[in-house]
Amino acid sequence: MRVRIATAPASWGVLMKDTPNVPPYDQVLDEIREAGYSGTELGPYGYLPFDIPKLRDELDSRGLKLISAFTIFNFLAGEQDESVYREALETIQVLSAMGCEYVVLSDALFVIENRARRAGRVRKEDSLSSAEWDQAAKHVDALARMVHEEYGMKCAAHPHVGGYLEANFEIDALLERTDPELVGLCFDMAHIAYGGGDPVAVLDRWRDRAWYMHIKECNTHVRQQVIERGGDYYDGVKAGVFPALGEGTIDWQAISQILHEMKYDGWGTVEQDILPSMGIDALESAKRNRAFLRNELGW
Repeated sequence: MRVRIATAPASWGVLMKDTPNVPPYDQVLDEIREAGYSGTELGPYGYLPFDIPKLRDELDSRGLKLISAFTIFNFLAGEQDESVYREALETIQVLSAMGCEYVVLSDALFVIENRARRAGRVRKEDSLSSAEWDQAAKHVDALARMVHEEYGMKCAAHPHVGGYLEANFEIDALLERTDPELVGLCFDMAHIAYGGGDPVAVLDRWRDRAWYMHIKECNTHVRQQVIERGGDYYDGVKAGVFPALGEGTIDWQAISQILHEMKYDGWGTVEQDILPSMGIDALESAKRNRAFLRNELGW
């Protein structure tokens, strides 16, 4: 097994393209290098420069490799959501130009009020119908086919609270309907846990489709408190539902065991979802997270 470790601007509070008061990207890239990471994701649309020579220079000067990008795609609407699709396509083109292997594909987030409000406690009635899942899978397959045929990359679907890929049964619904040669799973253990699932069971079930990882901690005790008071994803972030690695309830040893059995050989991107207003020292936290993986798991 070999896990190559990267990180992402999310660990510096750059969660979405409209998140306010985020640090400048040159500071984030400097600190990613200082914290001991060899790669980074692109961050939200428009955060890092899309000018390829400039982007390459910014990364090369710090010895960093671009790994992938958290790419929003409206699973149910597909190309009909024109602005979201355009941004996804532009992101894909940047990733291809930078020699990336995978596109991390997320459903549109927080646009359906009920889904945003019920983050972490989704019921069957809050989800898509069988026919709608067929439609969503058709759109994801179509995008993944284009990504593979035109750009030589593959898509890894990312479970994330606040969208239509959150609960275990939703992960199953999408992966069972999509082409296993083109659509894999971005195994984000913390979002699976926040969605009420068992990350170990999900990884075990979808071993052959787990092509990429977001390495993230979740404290399910904090999650339960947020759910009981009716909080949403951002309430959870502010409450510390995503603490530093090793400070939550993720079963790291069980996950590591399955990855060893899988002979996993790929990237894992460390994320710690925070907001700039929380006052967390992102650099120190990034250093601790890297040390945890090295010292506790040998990654």
